[in-house]
Amino acid sequence: MADYGRVVKIDAHLHLHNPAPAFMAAAKRQNFKVLTINVDYPDFPPLDDQQRVAIELKKQFPQDVAWAASFPVVGSDQPGWLPATRQRIDAAMKAGAVGVKVWKNIGMSLRDAQDRLVMIDDGRFAPLFDDFVKQGIPLLGHQGEPHNCWLPLDKMTVNNDREYFKAHPQYHMALHPEMPSWEQQMAARDRMLAAHPGLRFIGVHLASLERDVDELAAFLDRFPEAKVDVAARIGQLQYQSQRDRERVRRFFIKYQDRLLYGSDMSQAPDQDGAALAREAEGVWRMHWRYFNTAESFKVSDLDKPVQGLALPKAVVDKLYHLNAERSFPGAWSGQP
Repeated sequence: MADYGRVVKIDAHLHLHNPAPAFMAAAKRQNFKVLTINVDYPDFPPLDDQQRVAIELKKQFPQDVAWAASFPVVGSDQPGWLPATRQRIDAAMKAGAVGVKVWKNIGMSLRDAQDRLVMIDDGRFAPLFDDFVKQGIPLLGHQGEPHNCWLPLDKMTVNNDREYFKAHPQYHMALHPEMPSWEQQMAARDRMLAAHPGLRFIGVHLASLERDVDELAAFLDRFPEAKVDVAARIGQLQYQSQRDRERVRRFFIKYQDRLLYGSDMSQAPDQDGAALAREAEGVWRMHWRYFNTAESFKVSDLDKPVQGLALPKAVVDKLYHLNAERSFPGAWSGQP
């Protein structure tokens, strides 16, 4: 824990929606840099607003902020959508974006003219992904949901999933058998990756394979260009390490070059940055404790204490900043 303030760290999965400097000033004091990710999510500000805030933060903190763009998928069945989206992405990359995010609305809410759900391997998106391969643009992919989403509440593995899906039954897939299964979501994502070899893919949220590190290892073996971040899925890792700590620890050591740290914390446009920073420090320190120490401690996601993984320092350096720097070259180099 004594190293927490000394080590350069990158939270490679945040959503910052307020350009005021208070949050980043506090993050810098803790030696944190960030990647703020734009998302085509109706609960977030419009994408143009998200991008404007990201650019402003990058101007204020050129060595500490990087950002990823996104694009709207509504209207993707219209003939003008592809050229407009290509133009939008090109403009975002010229404005400083270091990657592009696709969200779970592809596969879980976007529908075609026949009212069928549109999956990530649909041909309408293929030209974009071909562009990304040619241009070396990283694609940050959030497909599906945690496997818990398809389980009854009493079978879920972590408290935060149980609480969220109890409060949001419309998103609880166990109650909606008419929707695609978790397996179908993963299969569509894997077909897309197989069709685009060379794509620099980062599966956010452990690529929705958080339930089993062996399953995640098989995905990484199958797609050698892919990486994953741990954002919002550390509780599922802790659940597994309660049962077999060494298996989780071995996974992190074996795949140490393919894993990025992220928290998935979000800031509302009117949220005070200093308040968010205080919340973030608690989250960041808990995660640091899990990855860096062998201490046993209580976490909100689980009812019983979890023991930290005590990863080697070289592995922690990759998880916390080196892999992000290699995945997004020049992102934190100081150029606004």
